[in-house]
This record gives sequence, C-alpha cells and structure tokens, in this order.
Amino acid sequence: MRIGQGFDAHRFAEPGSGRELWLAGLLWDGEGIEGDSDGDVAAHALIDALLSAAGLGDIGSLFGVGSSSRGVGMHGVPMLRETVAHLRESGYTPVSASVVVVGNRPKVGARRAEAEAALSDAIGCAVSLTATTTDHMGFTGSGEGIAAIANALVTSPDEDNPR
Repeated sequence: MRIGQGFDAHRFAEPGSGRELWLAGLLWDGEGIEGDSDGDVAAHALIDALLSAAGLGDIGSLFGVGSSSRGVGMHGVPMLRETVAHLRESGYTPVSASVVVVGNRPKVGARRAEAEAALSDAIGCAVSLTATTTDHMGFTGSGEGIAAIANALVTSPDEDNPR
C-alpha cells in the first residue's frame, strides 16, 4: 500500500465572469472559480494525491500547465477518470481517499453524500469529504478563494519492488 497527498487552491471569479462553481464533481450555485480547467479544487487535490501515491508525478505532469495545456476546459470528474486509468495502466489501484475542502463557501454539508458519491464513482473506491473554514484567516477565510487537501491510498503493483 502507498499513500499520497495533494493540495489545490483557486481564486473565486469576479461576479458576472461567466465562470461556474464546480466542487467535488458537482455544479454549485454561486461565484465561479478561476482556472484553466473547471477549478474543482477537490478533484484536483485528489488527482495529485493519487499520482503522488503511485509515484507518477502530479496534475501538471499528466495534463500540462497553463492556458495552452491539455487540461484547459476539462471538468474534474473526467480528469479523475483519466488519472485512474493512468494509474491502472501502471499497475496501481485506488483503495481509499479523503478530501478536506477549506473555505467559507459553498456549504458542503447539504450535498456531502452526493459529492462523495461523485468522487467515489470517478475513482472506483470510497472517498470521504469533509469541510472546514480558517476562521476568517488567509485567502480562504477572507472569501477570496477555496482550497482542498486530499489523501489517497493505492495498492502497489509489486510489493517487493515499489516505484
């Protein structure tokens, strides 16, 4: 078994920007998120955790970085599915994962089960989702943006010679 950790943070978009608010594979009401893709911090942190656990780099090494990257305009769930396919091709299988969303909004509690189901379906194992605030400290606390921290556990293809 191998464990990995991931982190992502994005700024909220300006009102009227036309950006949507995607979080944990779901579309939410409210200000959108800036980013080259959909800005889904929960999905992006989970991608980094999965890749880290398998020793396969990070989201940038798989999808690219910047406005001309392959990840431009992609949603978190298809990115997660592609990440898991990449892991499986390398012999790794997701076993368990957790994601903590850090921010004042949106309020995750009312849609927690739906979000956990979306993430779990995307990676093929149980994903737990929790949320917290930073008590008005930092950019998440001031309402400028949102962040997520994720952990993932995967099986290694060769326990005697892991990557």
